[in-house]
Amino acid sequence: MLNVKKNNNSKYVIENVSKAIFFGSALIAVISLLLIIGFVFFKGLNPFISKGYSFKNFIFGSVWVPGSDKFGVLPMVLASIFGTLGSLVIGVPIGILTAIFIAEIAPKKVGKIISGAVELLAGIPSVLYGVFGLAVVVPWIMNTFNLPKGQSLLAIIIVLSVMMLPTIITVSETAIRSVPKSYKEGSLALGASHIETTFKVVVPAARSGILAAVVLGIGRAIGETMAIILVAGNSAIIPKSIMDSVRPLTTNIALEMGYAFGTHQEMLFATGVILFLFILLLNLILSKLSNKEGK
Repeated sequence: MLNVKKNNNSKYVIENVSKAIFFGSALIAVISLLLIIGFVFFKGLNPFISKGYSFKNFIFGSVWVPGSDKFGVLPMVLASIFGTLGSLVIGVPIGILTAIFIAEIAPKKVGKIISGAVELLAGIPSVLYGVFGLAVVVPWIMNTFNLPKGQSLLAIIIVLSVMMLPTIITVSETAIRSVPKSYKEGSLALGASHIETTFKVVVPAARSGILAAVVLGIGRAIGETMAIILVAGNSAIIPKSIMDSVRPLTTNIALEMGYAFGTHQEMLFATGVILFLFILLLNLILSKLSNKEGK
């Protein structure tokens, strides 16, 4: 009896210790998030609260010259939005069609080869995407459109389109494979072809997961930095053409944070606040879409 009690007591101790470790791990993650958010917002909102800078002028101002105390972030916001939207136009159809091909159409051996290639694509460091863009995409733009400089919004769109493919393909493929087989069997039994079943039954049933893949792809695109620095051209001007040199939000922070101080540094943190709000908005949209599809 004593041995049984000792074993039971030791089990309870181990269970309580395990719970404490799990809770501590979760707490570290939450605290880290709160600290990062609190620090960025404190530094980013300080010039508007304590120094009297206009948030409206910051958002809608078109001139970014820190030396002249001019901090207009509109060119960077537009560059990020246009680059992300352009990459969606190219990357989303390719990614979703590739996921459909792997999950529903391709033979198993071919599907495994393509899935392996997608996994390798996901593992490539972002700076190598930028090097590829600088060595291949930028010269192609210069030669094709007869331009003196190929670093442009178009180069950003092409590079981001490739970078978001692994996320969209992987998540979409998982969503498509999770559709119950009974859906497909019922459709085929009613006389529908394989392609009709795929696009009229399977894809609509996996819509929620595919939407999640798209939103995650957007998050990857809008938050990318290193690859974009090499192909953007980094001119803080409002783009009037897809061939213009631009400077997205992330690039603006990365280029200037190393030497910025005082108000200039705080305005870069304010740029980070805008970037954070973009990501938060994307998460809210994903949550709403998921709840809607769930109902």
